[in-house]
Amino acid sequence: MKLFSAFACAALLASGSAEAAIKSDAITIGVLTDMSGFASDSTGAGSVAAAELAVEDVGGKVNGIPVKVIVADHQNKADIGAATARRWVEEGKVDAVVDVPFSSVALSVNEAVRNAPHTAFLASGPGTADLTGEKCSPNTVHWTYDTWALANGTAKAVVQKGGDSWFFVTADYAFGQALERDAAATVIASGGKVVGSVRHPPSTQDFSSYLLQAQASNAKIVGLANAVGDTINSVKQAAEFGLTQHQTLAALLMQLTDVNAVGLPAAQGLYLTEPFYWDLNDKTRAFAKRFGAKREGRMPTGNQAGVYSSVLQYLKAMAAADTEEVGPILARMRAAPMEDPLFGTTTLRIDGRAVHDMYLFQVKTPAASKAPWDYYQLIQTIPAAEAFRPLNQGHCPLAS
Repeated sequence: MKLFSAFACAALLASGSAEAAIKSDAITIGVLTDMSGFASDSTGAGSVAAAELAVEDVGGKVNGIPVKVIVADHQNKADIGAATARRWVEEGKVDAVVDVPFSSVALSVNEAVRNAPHTAFLASGPGTADLTGEKCSPNTVHWTYDTWALANGTAKAVVQKGGDSWFFVTADYAFGQALERDAAATVIASGGKVVGSVRHPPSTQDFSSYLLQAQASNAKIVGLANAVGDTINSVKQAAEFGLTQHQTLAALLMQLTDVNAVGLPAAQGLYLTEPFYWDLNDKTRAFAKRFGAKREGRMPTGNQAGVYSSVLQYLKAMAAADTEEVGPILARMRAAPMEDPLFGTTTLRIDGRAVHDMYLFQVKTPAASKAPWDYYQLIQTIPAAEAFRPLNQGHCPLAS
């Protein structure tokens, strides 16, 4: 009944915006991202390009009001991210803060934007599921993926395919621990077993001792509960040590640019879960062609695709609601499923979670890859209803 009431309220808010009107002389999308650090390859300038493409696809205007994109580098520091978001909110010139890779930065931005009447937070870059859990905000949309979806999607699907014994190599901080915890629980619930784990400091250069422990475990699957540079280094070194000749890697957070950095000879056979792949269908390929034209032939990551789609849907909802007020705009987005060109049918829940299909991929062999960026083989589609944490398990106060 409470869930029904929430959606009914959303519909009423959406339909009650006829008297509203956008009063600003410009609508601004603020891309708050990593322009030079660890995540700049998977977000950064590519996220800016993705936001610009979304603006192009609404004709550069919303109800006659021009839309512009501005950029700031949060330098992977929570205090800089929060200060930038607060300044944008206080100036009243930014209608949506978008991207924001790194969970610690995103959680700080989440609080800075929480009570802003005219500024939303469209989070495509961060992984923490807390954004739709205990830290959920009425102003935040978590569009692309989260730790729950990545861990559960990969673990369940891989166990079902026979990978029923796991050893985890885990980054020793909250993000990595959450990935391991959720994946391990799913392995066990799916009928598999966890034979061991080892934790490494962030930004580790030498993974030899950790990988030797994984090798000695004889687990069928070595789960990598880390990200970005740590994942790249651990995959490269696993191939160098011969681990992948007898065991299979499952990366719990890895993106297309990470695979590109590792190279197919080392990454081949690895399992990973993604919300998007550029070569998935005609619509994703069409977007990738446009993106590549702006990015010297590079293909978009899931994070960058999430920037495009979240901005596109937010601007479309703003046009329908004819207001800059966050509440009515998000109510429009929640009122009915969105048919998104990149993520397919997408529903927005009251906790801010955008729910869509996820995909289990396996990295191709060099021989199977026929063109640049042709890296993934689709193994399994994870339906939207199974892809994300159930609403009643997230402890979001908005859903109670």
